[in-house]
Amino acid sequence: MNAMVPDGFTTVVHAAGGLVWRKGAGGLELLLVRRARYGEEWSLPKGKLKAGESWEQGAIRETEEETGCRVELLDFAGGQVYKAGGRPKAVLYWHMKCLGKGPSPDPDEIVERIWISPSEALARLTYPREQRMLEEILAEGAPRL
Repeated sequence: MNAMVPDGFTTVVHAAGGLVWRKGAGGLELLLVRRARYGEEWSLPKGKLKAGESWEQGAIRETEEETGCRVELLDFAGGQVYKAGGRPKAVLYWHMKCLGKGPSPDPDEIVERIWISPSEALARLTYPREQRMLEEILAEGAPRL
């Protein structure tokens, strides 16, 4: 049954993404992306769910599309709710392990990717809500790969 949305209300945008981890020479590294349409914004990979797609399926698809990594879904990492373009948006994230190279991201969407330490990621992330989520994750202990 489809619920009717009353006049004056908007539907919530559902999105999902990942914190993609790998073991680097200096320890754990996290993958951040820079999108073409947002200039110098550095963020975690994420995107809107497709119709009929589960949160987990969307998280894997969007993360692989934006990072160029094949990923393995690990534990749930957290979520955020905020307004984007005047509409409420809910984003759920999972920890993911990079398994290797996948298809290259669309250069019209993703212009740069960078593997950096978690502390460098905290400094580089553009959005305070993503910084806070990563701070909480690191305070609890980084995921085991």
